[in-house]
Amino acid sequence: MPNRLNRTFGSLAIYNYRLFWFGQLISLSGTWMQTTAQAWLVLKLTNSPVALGTVTMLQFLPVTLLTLFGGVLADRLPKRTVLIGTQSTAAAQALLLAFLVLAGLVQVWEIYTLALVLGIVNAFDNPTRQAFVVEMVGKEQLQNAIALNSSLFNAARIIGPAVGGLVISTVGIGQAFLINGLSFIPVLGGLALMRPGELFPTPHLARGKVFKQLAEGLRYVRGTPDVLLTLIAVGVLGTFGYNFTTILPLIAKYVLHGGAGDLGLITSAMGVGSLGAALGVAGARQASLTVLLSAATVFSLLLILVGLSSWLPVTVALLLIMGVASIIFSASANTRVQLSTPAHLRGRVMSLYFLLFAGTTPIGAGAIGLLAARLGVQTAIVLMGGVCLLGVGIAAMIARGLATAD
Repeated sequence: MPNRLNRTFGSLAIYNYRLFWFGQLISLSGTWMQTTAQAWLVLKLTNSPVALGTVTMLQFLPVTLLTLFGGVLADRLPKRTVLIGTQSTAAAQALLLAFLVLAGLVQVWEIYTLALVLGIVNAFDNPTRQAFVVEMVGKEQLQNAIALNSSLFNAARIIGPAVGGLVISTVGIGQAFLINGLSFIPVLGGLALMRPGELFPTPHLARGKVFKQLAEGLRYVRGTPDVLLTLIAVGVLGTFGYNFTTILPLIAKYVLHGGAGDLGLITSAMGVGSLGAALGVAGARQASLTVLLSAATVFSLLLILVGLSSWLPVTVALLLIMGVASIIFSASANTRVQLSTPAHLRGRVMSLYFLLFAGTTPIGAGAIGLLAARLGVQTAIVLMGGVCLLGVGIAAMIARGLATAD
């Protein structure tokens, strides 16, 4: 048991990573609170699934267009400096949204605009943050640190929506945005207090033609079957399955006919399952392709079942298990890609990972919004689950073909 605990929480013994982890735990809780509040605010102002899909699309569209350039930036500049800039901008975005709501000035177009601003920030922040992990902990602790990152993300997904639902229902939506803006203070403080001498820095990419440097990363992915196969699976599930900021509010309002409290409950239920799975993955020794594809299959089947459910206790139970499958898949994929990628390419390859995982969300969010408006929320979710299952099946056949060829 002591050895298992050491494997599970080993990266937290590293000073720089410990500062990063606890700061992110607070900040991400605020981010999830804002995600819940933003979705509820859009539905309150418009009562439209299409509007909710639109704001999600706008928030992720910059990731689709810019995240590969964010990967080049991550390979060129000191990652800690980039993160201080992106996190400061995200804090300003949240505080401006809080002001507009509290002053009674907020309009839908302003929410759209600020969602777009946050998307631009995330396009540069996320590839840099992903690639910065190995610089804090080194390659030997990378899998553990990635899994612990997943655990803090999902701990925040439990805390943020639950607190967000409480804040929205008691004191108002504007206060949720205000709390998120203030939650960036610990993460910015942690980045400022890091000890640069204890980092594991990677060589910075020399300045040159951006598109040529982008092509170098893409050629590496195309020529590395294990990375390519993992990214195919990530692209399918990222596009059609991991649209929780659109799917869960639609379920809460139009399937369960509940309020902000129900949205917080079902979001937190998925977070509880994800947190347990993340801690399990943190203690694991490797991330195999079999585990990755099995988790993707289970996730797809559960998404179909969630679409068929219209009873709150069943939906909560299904989302709890789906949270387990989702984090086993995403943590395994992240680990496999990072361990397979040379240090000087990691920012660019991780930007492609993030593009496929989150940058394809505008496609999925737009599709879900339109299908929900025309065919109903439950039918839309079932169709998304079916597409995920088909994609995973194709990836499994490719993997089998590669294994036979070897």
